[in-house]
Amino acid sequence: MANPVLPSSGVLSPLGLDAVRLSPGFWGDRVALNREVTIAHCQEWEEREGWIGNFRGERPRRGREFSDSEIYKLLEAMAWADHPGLPALAETVAHAQEGDGYINTRWSGSRYTDFEWGHELYCYGHLIQAGVARLRMHGEDRLTQVAVRAADHVCRRFMDGTETCGHPVIEMALVELYRVTGTERYLEMARRFVERRGLPALADIPFGRAYYQDDIPVRQAQVFRGHAVRALYLASGVVDVAIETGDEELLKAVEAQWERTVARRTHLTGGMGSRHIDESFGDDYELPPDRAYNETCASIASIMLAHRLLLATGDVRYADLAERTLYNMLATGVALDGRSFFYANPLQVRVPAVPLEGVNHAAEGGLRSPWFDVSCCPNNIARTLASLPAYMATTAADGLQIHHFTPSEIRGGGLAVRVETGYPWNGAVTVRVLEDGDGRIKLRVPAWASDATLAHGGTVRPVAPGYASVEGPWRAGDELRLELAMSPRWTFPNSKIDALRGCAAVERGPLVYCAESVGDESPLADLAVRVEPPVEQEANGVVELEVEASLGDSDGDGWPYGPSRNGRVDASDARLRLIPYHRWGNRGPATMRVWLPI
Repeated sequence: MANPVLPSSGVLSPLGLDAVRLSPGFWGDRVALNREVTIAHCQEWEEREGWIGNFRGERPRRGREFSDSEIYKLLEAMAWADHPGLPALAETVAHAQEGDGYINTRWSGSRYTDFEWGHELYCYGHLIQAGVARLRMHGEDRLTQVAVRAADHVCRRFMDGTETCGHPVIEMALVELYRVTGTERYLEMARRFVERRGLPALADIPFGRAYYQDDIPVRQAQVFRGHAVRALYLASGVVDVAIETGDEELLKAVEAQWERTVARRTHLTGGMGSRHIDESFGDDYELPPDRAYNETCASIASIMLAHRLLLATGDVRYADLAERTLYNMLATGVALDGRSFFYANPLQVRVPAVPLEGVNHAAEGGLRSPWFDVSCCPNNIARTLASLPAYMATTAADGLQIHHFTPSEIRGGGLAVRVETGYPWNGAVTVRVLEDGDGRIKLRVPAWASDATLAHGGTVRPVAPGYASVEGPWRAGDELRLELAMSPRWTFPNSKIDALRGCAAVERGPLVYCAESVGDESPLADLAVRVEPPVEQEANGVVELEVEASLGDSDGDGWPYGPSRNGRVDASDARLRLIPYHRWGNRGPATMRVWLPI
């Protein structure tokens, strides 16, 4: 089955790219743009920067120590998208592999001398994931042979001992290779890597061992901590190991860590990672809007983890978080033209960024860039969008479950249906049965949908958040119609989040909204909103909102503290325009804020 995650057991079973076909719509358009534009954009930049040339032996070597992994992510994207450029790029990569399966353009000749920062096993992980994608989409070829030889090398070199990699990803890659080949040593190698972490297995560093989750064993951790991408990739691999080994204790440990992390260390957009200095989670309730890091790769890792936990448990909470992160982080990470990207995703930008046409040498938020010195995010977006149909629906013994709504055709669980919807701009979702069949159809009712109805067979009934379920048998032409109330709503932060006290945000359906100021538009530094019902308006098919606000005309002078609670001067009433967060930054350098002072 063409699927990036294919566990052997679980409450739900995934559907592959061959079973879910996206039509034009919110996600279908983005998946098509990814195949037609973004993948080629990534390959062009990797050639321009010399990262692909590294595999041809061009000297001097160019790029960071982990740049090989970006070519592997691109190959995975090409595999899922059935892109015609894959064979030639795979052949280039194959020429760099050594006789024993080792492959790394940075460390060849000085192998495994820096487990903390070298990223050798991390690079293997992405190579193996690309190989798995190719096996499932196409079958054995040059790329899959390279990936299998690399995995065999890893098993020979690391099966005994205590070593592991400072950046997890090899764990879930090896499990997936086990799932597609049935070779037991890959699963055992992944299990050993998981169990070694936190003994400790790595040297201490200035950030501390928590940076790469090596401070305590996985089973003893209470929350995700340290570098956000590392933590979430590790957790995904731990879930994979737990499922394939039947280790219920290990699975429960990750569930508990996820629970606390979502409750205390996750931003409104679903973004994770509050600190710039080490790209890490902060402490509980440390969620500043302007200094939020929220790396795009961390959001992709969060989606991967939530999807795995959904398959394992069937718990709707995981699909709810995945939806929030999909619409407000993944969709934000790439511009509407598919050619520029956010690395960090703050919830407030105070000063417009300086326009940039070439490589961005920083990772600060504020302006999408065509490329970065560390370009994990563009390639990660490309491989995720290429495989996105596999996240939309699942099956179980009793039928079909649809978790995410976008125009599509879905076949699974003995059923074939077409989904028609304008989601997320409107809340009407029609599921039309295409062929006679039997089984239960379940539609996810999001946690925010407090006033939803389901129409079927001439009856309409209210449905609560969770899953709305209708039993078969079905005849071709039968319809279900889910109506989700999409009225905009004010959202308020937990009082323990110091940085957000006195603020509110606006959401509508699955979308978080923000205020954006471009050029000479009203400044956002000095405003206050009235918490009254927002006014909806449409612009080119996109729902925008207006709220009542007062805007100050000038800055105060002198000492910025005093007896008055209101430091604004010459405030005037105004309408504040709000746009979906994922669309901000497409009109040029801008200031922006999600959380609005009341």
